[in-house]
Amino acid sequence: MRMKYITVIGLEVHAELSTKTKIYCSCKNSFGSEVNSNCCPNCTGMPGSLPTLNEKVVEYAIRMGYATNCTINPVCKADRKNYFYPDLPKAYQISQFDIPLCEHGYIDAVVDEEGNTKRVGITRIHIEEDAGKLIHSESFSGSLVDLNRCGVPLIEIVSEPDLRSAHEAKAYLDSIRAILQYLDISDCKMQEGSIRCDVNVSVMPEGATEFGTRCEMKNVNGFSAVERAIEYEARRQIEVLEAGGTISQETRRWDDLAGKNYLLRSKEDAQDYRYFPEPDLGAIVVPEELLEELRATIPELPGHKLLRYMKETGLPFFDANLLCENPDKADYFERCLALGRCQPKAVSNWLLGDVSRILNEKNKTLADTKLTPEKLCDMIALIEKKTISNTAGKTVLEEIIWSDKTPDDVVKEKGLAQISDTGALEAVVRSVIDANEKVVNDYRGGKTNALGFLVGQCMRQSKGQGNPAVIRELLEKALG
Repeated sequence: MRMKYITVIGLEVHAELSTKTKIYCSCKNSFGSEVNSNCCPNCTGMPGSLPTLNEKVVEYAIRMGYATNCTINPVCKADRKNYFYPDLPKAYQISQFDIPLCEHGYIDAVVDEEGNTKRVGITRIHIEEDAGKLIHSESFSGSLVDLNRCGVPLIEIVSEPDLRSAHEAKAYLDSIRAILQYLDISDCKMQEGSIRCDVNVSVMPEGATEFGTRCEMKNVNGFSAVERAIEYEARRQIEVLEAGGTISQETRRWDDLAGKNYLLRSKEDAQDYRYFPEPDLGAIVVPEELLEELRATIPELPGHKLLRYMKETGLPFFDANLLCENPDKADYFERCLALGRCQPKAVSNWLLGDVSRILNEKNKTLADTKLTPEKLCDMIALIEKKTISNTAGKTVLEEIIWSDKTPDDVVKEKGLAQISDTGALEAVVRSVIDANEKVVNDYRGGKTNALGFLVGQCMRQSKGQGNPAVIRELLEKALG
């Protein structure tokens, strides 16, 4: 019988912080600038340059610590992590080693549609500077170095090895990203490298008490790619063990296109980095008053909000999760509910359906539109009162989202008011029946789906203004 194995996963998330300037100098912190244009002697490792700590970086990291239930170390320090790589001109990275800013926390990640959660420990959150970026060129055999990213502030969020499946890992990462966005401390744009993930995977036989030897995959791009990388690595390790081999601690590169990973190097231990206290920076001392101020800035976080939506509004997990992914969308939803004019599900359907479709097509956000919660709820109310049809509502939305017009204005201008008067609709129904003898006979012969075609023809003849429920009732009555 083949042995069963348990996968053990730990994740290291690197999130770039959205401060105006870098962590140890006054250079601009922005993505997409001309190559090597946001640099100074400090960024480029020139001899004699001295770092100056950006206090906003410390504040952002502490807020993330509070949001993940960490203990904050009010007195800590910076350390040098020494290694050589072409995109690191100083040949060391200013990071934190034995005394991180935040440690011993946890988050409760929602892992299924019933709202069940998985508690994942947070070992530490520390601040550090980012390295530059290598640009590999196809026009010649070599690489170019862009140092704009040198000194961009990072927080590294290190989890405990508490995750047991790729699915749980994805849920945890989604939770971390959502918290960062709710705190407004990182834009989390994976395509720009604002959030990156190192993945540690090991396997152990079911019933074992000791973890297996772990392997690390660096800078996996995309949370879905993390799922695939974990599943592949777990299978690879199990195959090695089943064949009588042993797992070596090593760093591997995940190739998402190929769907496999490759050996990069044997894994270095911490002592290989020769950590020592950064001699050019003093201790980081955070006053108690500032800690209390920062603690008070933590909003309701997405995991709690998601569960509250499911419990209090009856929304299914899918809707609640999509609404909570974006703090602006969640705030808009709650402002709609506060008006008390519409059912939560109706608001959710329009926000996640046609409103999102229009925004995606134009590459805009809700803040770019003129669609106030009042206007959206007024439009939904017209539909619920059967003043307009759902189809007409789509037409109204296309108008009010970009203009100052109200839903009532558009309904009047375009003549979209729904006709529910049976006297007016009976003539339409009779005309459609007379013009579709074959379909009528099909319906009377038992093909009940023919009724849908007749309703559609009536809607067409009434220019979309006929009440479909009334039309269906009149058709059924006329057709016996």
